[in-house]
Amino acid sequence: MEGKRGAEEDQQWNGRDTALMVTRVVNHRRFSATVSVADTSQRSISKYRCVIRSDGGSGVSNYAELIVKEPPTPIAPPELLAVGATYLWIKPNANSIIGDGPIILKEVEYRTTTGTWAETHIVDSPNYKLWHLDPDVEYEIRVLLTRPGEGGTGPPGPPLTTRTKCADPVHGPQNVEIVDIRARQLTLQWEPFGYAVTRCHSYNLTVQYQYVFNQQQYEAEEVIQTSSHYTLRGLRPFMTIRLRLLLSNPEGRMESEELVVQTEEDVPGAVPLESIQGGPFEEKIYIQWKPPNETNGVITLYEINYKAVGSLDPSADLSSQRGKVFKLRNETHHLFVGLYPGTTYSFTIKASTAKGFGPPVTTRIATKISAPSMPEYDADTPLNETDTTITVMLKPAQSRGAPVSVYQLVVKEERLQKSRRAADIIECFSVPVSYRNASNLDSLHYFAAELKPSNLPVTQPFTVGDNKTYNGYWNPPLSPLKSYSIYFQALSKANGETKINCVRLATKAPMGSAQVTPGTPLCLLTTGASTQNSNTVEPEKQVDNTVKMAGVIAGLLMFIIILLGVMLTIKRRRNAYSYSYYLKLAKKQKETQSGAQREMGPVASTDKPTAKLSTNRNDEGFSSSSQDVNGFTDGSRGELSQPTLTIQTHPYRTCDPVEMSYPRDQFQPAIRVADLLQHITQMKRGQGYGFKEEYEALPEGQTASWDTAKEDENRNKNRYGNIISYDHSRVRLLVLDGDPHSDYINANYIDGYHRPRHYIATQGPMQETVKDFWRMIWQENSASIVMVTNLVEVGRHPAEHTVGTATLGRAASPGMVKCVRYWPDDTEVYGDIKVTLIETEPLAEYVIRTFTVQKKGYHEIRELRLFHFTSWPDHGVPCYATGLLGFVRQVKFLNPPEAGPIVVHCSAGAGRTGCFIAIDTMLDMAENEGVVDIFNCVRELRAQRVNLVQTEEQYVFVHDAILEACLCGNTAIPVCEFRSLYYNISRLDPQTNSSQIKDEFQTLNIVTPRVRPEDCSIGLLPRNHDKNRSMDVLPLDRCLPFLISVDGESSNYINAALMDSHKQPAAFVVTQHPLPNTVADFWRLVFDYNCSSVVMLNEMDTAQLCMQYWPEKTSGCYGPIQVEFVSADIDEDIIHRIFRICNMARPQDGYRIVQHLQYIGWPAYRDTPPSKRSLLKVVRRLEKWQEQYDGREGRTVVHCLNGGGRSGTFCAICSVCEMIQQQNIIDVFHIVKTLRNNKSNMVETLEQYKFVYEVALEYLSSF
Repeated sequence: MEGKRGAEEDQQWNGRDTALMVTRVVNHRRFSATVSVADTSQRSISKYRCVIRSDGGSGVSNYAELIVKEPPTPIAPPELLAVGATYLWIKPNANSIIGDGPIILKEVEYRTTTGTWAETHIVDSPNYKLWHLDPDVEYEIRVLLTRPGEGGTGPPGPPLTTRTKCADPVHGPQNVEIVDIRARQLTLQWEPFGYAVTRCHSYNLTVQYQYVFNQQQYEAEEVIQTSSHYTLRGLRPFMTIRLRLLLSNPEGRMESEELVVQTEEDVPGAVPLESIQGGPFEEKIYIQWKPPNETNGVITLYEINYKAVGSLDPSADLSSQRGKVFKLRNETHHLFVGLYPGTTYSFTIKASTAKGFGPPVTTRIATKISAPSMPEYDADTPLNETDTTITVMLKPAQSRGAPVSVYQLVVKEERLQKSRRAADIIECFSVPVSYRNASNLDSLHYFAAELKPSNLPVTQPFTVGDNKTYNGYWNPPLSPLKSYSIYFQALSKANGETKINCVRLATKAPMGSAQVTPGTPLCLLTTGASTQNSNTVEPEKQVDNTVKMAGVIAGLLMFIIILLGVMLTIKRRRNAYSYSYYLKLAKKQKETQSGAQREMGPVASTDKPTAKLSTNRNDEGFSSSSQDVNGFTDGSRGELSQPTLTIQTHPYRTCDPVEMSYPRDQFQPAIRVADLLQHITQMKRGQGYGFKEEYEALPEGQTASWDTAKEDENRNKNRYGNIISYDHSRVRLLVLDGDPHSDYINANYIDGYHRPRHYIATQGPMQETVKDFWRMIWQENSASIVMVTNLVEVGRHPAEHTVGTATLGRAASPGMVKCVRYWPDDTEVYGDIKVTLIETEPLAEYVIRTFTVQKKGYHEIRELRLFHFTSWPDHGVPCYATGLLGFVRQVKFLNPPEAGPIVVHCSAGAGRTGCFIAIDTMLDMAENEGVVDIFNCVRELRAQRVNLVQTEEQYVFVHDAILEACLCGNTAIPVCEFRSLYYNISRLDPQTNSSQIKDEFQTLNIVTPRVRPEDCSIGLLPRNHDKNRSMDVLPLDRCLPFLISVDGESSNYINAALMDSHKQPAAFVVTQHPLPNTVADFWRLVFDYNCSSVVMLNEMDTAQLCMQYWPEKTSGCYGPIQVEFVSADIDEDIIHRIFRICNMARPQDGYRIVQHLQYIGWPAYRDTPPSKRSLLKVVRRLEKWQEQYDGREGRTVVHCLNGGGRSGTFCAICSVCEMIQQQNIIDVFHIVKTLRNNKSNMVETLEQYKFVYEVALEYLSSF
């Protein structure tokens, strides 16, 4: 066989021979043969013929032409139509091919670019979708075409290279945890993950976090580059941070669970320098500041270092003028005392957290200069006197803050004048008046000499009246016919201040008369921006023979007077309780007083005669005149001995020295403190003469002129027309420009115990008088306001209960405005007075608000406290004086001694205001003299403002309050002294076999009010008998928490009582362990009174019907209340359960979460638990729950078997802890007395009373 390939030449032999594959004989002359040509291609196209060779010869066939068909191949790659995460849509592009057709089969072949071929799919449609691909993977896709016949499949076409999209991550980062917490960074750790989770090769891992700072929410995020851990830096210390990890790719993201973590504390930032404000005084500097802007934790302490850096007085020794003060975190102010006048001090303040102190900040403040200190003058100093001269010894004064600028001799003519009150004070002479000017001005004094300090280096004599001139002042001869007083004063001037101090050196009597002994103490006079100094120096006593003779005579007369006084006192004591003579004498004087009918109506009413009203308040539920003394009678004390009445010295501050007895009138004798209980008991019995007759003997209504208050321009400044200011004692404001009537305010000065003008009694501010009120506060330099009213009360006007005349006033209303709110919540400007609220300290019976006050144009900043007593009932008087006495003591303790008058107001400034002033004054008198004179005290008060102590009921209440104070004393102990004092008061005296704590408890039993049947009438109702475990101890009607939720025919009574804690009224609901028939009532009580906690202090005992009253692991319905169990845990002696409760009858009220604390560490046979620490854990759990879940607004149900000793002990411990936190004092007696006022079996035994002291000691040890 020969094949010939066609080429450019016509024929070309290639000489190839191919063996025949198949030979078939056709006949004897013909046969056929087949040949196979392998590996054909386009080059295989040729002509073929058959050549036969044999022995017989050769034969050649004709040529046959071989034609080769080329398999089809696509020219272009497939077209991409759509891309997904797990699929690709393509178009094969099979119409444009290389090769021969027809195409009978189309196939798609694909693989990853980094792998081998995976699959080949037959395509039977114009478009094709590749499924089940991997996300974010690059693929190559090619098309294969096939034509008919063997070998008809062509090679793959050009590839399409493309990538699938990413898919959403399978899940977010898992097992994320915080492995390291620091102040400014956190380290996170999580479970590593790969492509199987991310489903994308390109992804981001981000930490997203947020926190709140300065009441603004901040959010941030950071991209994480590491695989399984990351440190988040640049955080703020002590911040609660919410964070999560975000795994994201272009197609989606998944988050981890949120983590809440708090960074650690760090040292705080600096105290803002601009917040430091100082109020300088002569020997004090008041400084206040604000916490650092960046506290970086809980501020625990402030450290203030101070030192003197310079003084205006060159002689001042400043070496010891330095020190260090620590203040607690809520005390951002301090009054530095014992400083040197006229000295600049450097104050360095820094704050501390648990991590330490932050950076310091320094400021400088200078004290004001003080008046020079005048030397003492001995009685032996010679004094020479002629008809026209008197020689005195002058001694140099001691500078205090600034050098003495000048000395001055002042001569004052003493003329016969009307009698002066003993409390009047002689002032120094600030205006220099020469002798000639004094004559022209009719001045009683003139300057006889002015000396420079260099002229008086040492003590030397000086003759007054020597007819010489000293620095421009003529020293004329004295008149022999006149009486003179000689004064010596020293002045210091610096920085625009002038301070003067003076002393009376001698007096010169007219010829032929006895000379008055000199030595009256004088006050210091200040001008400019200065304050008054109370330090005085008694002058030198110098007498001649005439004066000595007069002194002998005066001594004899004084002896006779004292002897007569002793005899009179003995006579009075013999007739201590025979008041007939005094009362008749007082009434006779009262009836002889002349006066027209006074205006007693509202401001808007016209003057008209009115009828007389009774002194008793008939609309009030309680009357002290019918009560026993402090709730008990003589008979109620049984075998108890009468206690010794003593008034204790205040533990914080000693009283001012007393130079004279309190002025008492002749109509009533003073009562010894030791006789006070017997006196009050006798007066309440009213056999012959009692409180009613004594009260009616007091002057009533107007007793002095009040013309200014009745002027038309001032009428709208009075709340009530019958309670207005007397002219002689009214507070006169500085007149404003253009308003001659702007000096009036409805307020009067009231004298205290040996303190002239110690109080200002005023009405509650009205909208029209608020600015005047703050003007008065600034003008009088008052540091304390006492408010004895609420803003709105139910009842009549105070003026409607006035004795003597009546008012046609307004009818009672459900809510009457008694006083407008005159203080700000933040900062407010009243006229030119800026008032800023610094701190609010709410307590159960009163609120203390602290302000700073600043006047426009003045740099001085003053601190002011508003003491708001909130527990005075709308009608009548408080049931017991315990709370008010604590309030009075707190005002006395916190009022600075150098401050101006204490401003006291209720609504009208009469009844309650008078009670406060009378109680405060009589407590001082009892402490200093051992007697009280309440009748004359009230009489003196009414002479200065109309109708102070307005009703007989209030008059009796003042007596009860003084009696309780004398019986109980002041038992408060400062925290800083408690540890050392505790061992003294608990130590047993071997002679008496008693201790102070035991004596306290015996006194407590004596003063505990006796419960009368009418006091607990609701519990005694027959329908309520089966709801009481014992009929011996029933809750008082006034303390009952009446049930609100309706439960069929059940009554609203439950054996429970509302109790105050130290800082929250009605904080506790004390009850008995529920009886089987009162379980539903118990849960109604919890729901109705928004109780967030239940404290159980007794063991369950079936014999005493103390069964389980809560569901275990399920839910239960108790009457209308559904109680659902949530969780429980045990911590040593405490089982802590959480319930969800709701009122099924009112589902719209929602549900409430209640914790149940069952204390199992108190055996039934013991009065006290064996562990103080474990009971404190219950208290701390209760505090923590209140802080975190109820905002300290929820009440706490406390119960033991009978709601008595154990419950009272727990409530007392909670109150003691609050008292320590808020006031840094411990007063167990006061707390237990307050509890017993509402439930007499609170803290039943001496062991429980001691236990409260011991837990207080344990609580202090935990700090």
